Amino acid sequence: MGSFSLWHWLVVLVIVLLVFGTKKLTSGAKDLGSAVKEFKKGMREDDEAPPARLDDASRTAGSRREEQPSEHDRPSR
Repeated sequence: MGSFSLWHWLVVLVIVLLVFGTKKLTSGAKDLGSAVKEFKKGMREDDEAPPARLDDASRTAGSRREEQPSEHDRPSR
């Protein structure tokens, strides 16, 4: 049981072409290519988006917390 030879891959390719036909394979390849292109475009847009400011994040309901005085603001004993 070794790896497949070139002839095995050619037989598989011929069977796939007979089952699906060239028209379906071509349209499937175009759909896959456009999906990859849209994915890359979305990844680039995410990289270009400016990071959210800390002030904006602190205003959300989930991240609210009571402000506690720091060590320097507390009276010394």
